[in-house]
Amino acid sequence: MWKQIRDREEGKIRPESFVHRFKSNRIAQLQLSNYKDIVSPHKGAVNSLQIDLTEGRYLLSAASDASIAIYDVQRATDYEAGSYDHHINVWDTNTTQVVMNFKMPGKVYRTAMSSLATSHMLIAAGTEDVQVRLCDIASGAFAHTLSGHRDGVMTAEWSTSNEWVLVTGGCDGAIRFWDIRRAGCFLVLNQSSTQLGRRPPVVKCSKITKDSTCKSLAGHNLSIKSHAGQRKLSNGSGSRQLSIGKVSAKGPMKQRLHPGMLSTQDRATAHYGAVTGLKVTEDGMYLLSAGSDSRLRLWDVESGCNTLVNFETVRLQTNKPIQLATTRDSTLVFVPCMRSVKSFNVWSGYTHATFRGHYECVNSCWFSEQDQELYTGGNDKQILVWSPPRVIADEANELPMEDRDNWSD
Repeated sequence: MWKQIRDREEGKIRPESFVHRFKSNRIAQLQLSNYKDIVSPHKGAVNSLQIDLTEGRYLLSAASDASIAIYDVQRATDYEAGSYDHHINVWDTNTTQVVMNFKMPGKVYRTAMSSLATSHMLIAAGTEDVQVRLCDIASGAFAHTLSGHRDGVMTAEWSTSNEWVLVTGGCDGAIRFWDIRRAGCFLVLNQSSTQLGRRPPVVKCSKITKDSTCKSLAGHNLSIKSHAGQRKLSNGSGSRQLSIGKVSAKGPMKQRLHPGMLSTQDRATAHYGAVTGLKVTEDGMYLLSAGSDSRLRLWDVESGCNTLVNFETVRLQTNKPIQLATTRDSTLVFVPCMRSVKSFNVWSGYTHATFRGHYECVNSCWFSEQDQELYTGGNDKQILVWSPPRVIADEANELPMEDRDNWSD
């Protein structure tokens, strides 16, 4: 570490590279914290964790005993904030009072708000019902419902690159992408649709090359159209292709299907069981999913293809949703695996580290990029903190001779 600091002082390492190396070293040394402890007030399993996105200081936890709590992770204080039962409650954190309440049709599996949204204040809720409900904080009513899943919706996640795009995973094994401004989902992931590895980078062409390419493509398209016209003339009038949403019918009866109805007919599945966890990478280009079939998959959001990353075999919970976490650079993903948490390299699928400390199954995890700390909660009602050690064992031995004094060992 001291060598890297000296190289940074001499300008041998760029600032971004130095910060990346420093954070990577801290993440590689994560262990059960011996100087930070959270006393959980919950009397039930901890199902959800999140650090506030403004200061990165307050940790919010929710448990199955219908209670939530807020902790100051810098001062290790906490207070109980409230409870819910088949409801979604909106709280004023200054007065710890409920300011809005949404009655849901059944058990609430997951709620999500967009961190990018500037045009709406919507809460996406996944419940036992087959419909995804959007709760509008501004009006205090349901904005609309999203229909397409054939079973309960266990997890929901907003896109990190578009405030209008919502991703949901259901007990029917389907992962659906929604543009909440339009009816019906616009993409259903299919595990049989694959591509090998990451998407290749976009090659920037010069103007001359671009113009020549455009001309060649235009000529190619013109030739295709001319050949198609000749075939049509030779074959007679030909048959006109039906537009999307129309179903051919003999006789005068013709039916135009609503786009929402069309989306419900797509029964492709992303997992062989229920989709229990979703996590969009920070750049919004890839999606990580976990299922009750004990499979992890990495999806290319633009193409909708499974990238075939071979994550090592894990055991995942099958009867409740789990919360995944990633680092900001999307290099590592933290996955609750029964009584432990495993971190995997997102692009290779190899296991990076295993964190053991809970006595029962782990349900949720959250990674703090500000402090490079991992927070985990489980059925044992505990919240554990995993942090890099404050004192590196070999740091004193790595000091340069000119930086040592007479009292250095």
